[in-house]
Amino acid sequence: MATKNKTRYAILGVLNLKPCSGYDIKKFCDKTISHFWNENFGHIYPVLKQLLEEELIAPHGQGIEERRKTYSITEKGKQEFAQWLLQPPELQPPRSELLLKLSFGNHMPKEHALLIVEEVRLRNTNNLTQYQVMEQAYCSDVNAKADPAFPYWLSSLRLGIINAEATLRWCEETLILLKGI
Repeated sequence: MATKNKTRYAILGVLNLKPCSGYDIKKFCDKTISHFWNENFGHIYPVLKQLLEEELIAPHGQGIEERRKTYSITEKGKQEFAQWLLQPPELQPPRSELLLKLSFGNHMPKEHALLIVEEVRLRNTNNLTQYQVMEQAYCSDVNAKADPAFPYWLSSLRLGIINAEATLRWCEETLILLKGI
């Protein structure tokens, strides 16, 4: 399968769960998968238009405003989504502005480098707390546990938790290292 914009598959995946508007898709992504997948309106609406043209989605119900139109996945869209799920994930080279800046950190005041790491620590502390609350709520929800998707959703959430924990450990080590120079 040729490389395609992965936003299309995020949208098809959400619409495979239930009909949604572009706003609903963004809200779903922010609430459930933002620890590993980020979508914005600038990506969602053009891709919705493209998916509509390709007949992978269709209008659903009555939408009054353009941005509140609701869409559902078509059979053709379900087939493309299913084919994509069976493909191995493409290796994506990591991009980290944080690591890029720290790689050249000797060209900035040490206090600024420390501040950057402190901000990363705070953000990851907040993320970890949020993920743990999500995990606790999800694991104590009888209906969620009965859903066949439960282990898949939980595994992605666990990776978010483990990544946040690892980043916090890295922050502590980096702060000690930077304070020592």
